[in-house]
Amino acid sequence: MARIEQLVIKNYKVLADVSLGRSKRPGQRVVKLGAFSVFLGPNGCGKSTLFDVFGFLAQCLQTNVSDALAQRGGFKEVRSREKTGSIDFTIKYRDKPGDPLITYDLQIDEDKGRPIVTREMLHWKRGSWGQPFRSLDFQNGRGTAVVGYEEADDKRTEQEVDRADILAIKGLGQLASYPRIASLRRFIEGWFLSYFVPNRARELPDLGYAEHLSREGDNLSNYTRYLSDNYPEIFERILKKLSARIPGLERVEARPTADGRVMLQFKDRPFSNPFVARFVSDGTVKMFAYLALLNDPVPPPLLCIEEPENGLHPHILSVLIEELRAHSHQTQVFISSHSPHLVNYLRPNELWLMDRDENGYTQVKLAAETEGVEEFLEEGLPLGELWTSKHLGGGTL
Repeated sequence: MARIEQLVIKNYKVLADVSLGRSKRPGQRVVKLGAFSVFLGPNGCGKSTLFDVFGFLAQCLQTNVSDALAQRGGFKEVRSREKTGSIDFTIKYRDKPGDPLITYDLQIDEDKGRPIVTREMLHWKRGSWGQPFRSLDFQNGRGTAVVGYEEADDKRTEQEVDRADILAIKGLGQLASYPRIASLRRFIEGWFLSYFVPNRARELPDLGYAEHLSREGDNLSNYTRYLSDNYPEIFERILKKLSARIPGLERVEARPTADGRVMLQFKDRPFSNPFVARFVSDGTVKMFAYLALLNDPVPPPLLCIEEPENGLHPHILSVLIEELRAHSHQTQVFISSHSPHLVNYLRPNELWLMDRDENGYTQVKLAAETEGVEEFLEEGLPLGELWTSKHLGGGTL
């Protein structure tokens, strides 16, 4: 499954010039986004904006650039304040371990007040030397794309999209003759952003099945029903893990109601009758939802979870980190947080520190590259305490 190793963002709101990961340079070791990464910072530092980049790119692919920008206030609101030029994204990823590092470049600007894709490229190096091979190269809605997997100029075709605000990978990625472009399209389409809201999960949706959990969890009842009916072994594994984390909890069921809806119920071992979800704690509902999400039979290639610590007891956070880290073997997992309790259970190469500089723009660095961090950890000081005491730099809660 594809994994992002580097991400460069320019002129996207407070992310005026942010690089996550870098290639090998003289005198420096390679730094890349790992399978499990947590982004820590005070309120307003750009954590939600970073995750919105993934939502923005997915929406650009689903509809078009104009629509994605309009949902965020338009081009002038999205482009970093007091900055000029295009909004740029560079994603470096591998389809699977051992494959070449593939680069997707996207530049968005305005032409006569209308958003356009000024440049869109998909390329990689075929060896240690030489120019990158461009499988896709578009400017202002026109360009070339390579047919099949053959890296040869005679397989290159001239193409044009219907409008200059439509991504080339949207149309060409639907065609079997462009498999590398199609692979990138599926990768981006599979990204999943979660901002779970316990009260939304307590809603009673119309009776039906949901094959995946929604962003806010409002379909948790139908997703539970889908898992228990179609994947009983997976569902029992979820319940076993949940009962080990929430003492006394015995069962979770999604029961149809007389009026054609579905109700989520939680059964405690000491009591004969289950509780409906609205009488169960936020932490219990949230832990169940995260375990269900992490056991999706068809997991997403990238999972972004905003502030999972909200509503959870600090002692449960270590268990949650263990589950997320284990899940990252099949899905790349990104977490945003401002909780030192959660960060206490992390490793330095999993933690990215975010803050705003004197100009108001976001700066990001990897905790493992902070001077003295290893020595502090050897002395028994966890990362969360180092952050709140400003030994890692950055702000406070």
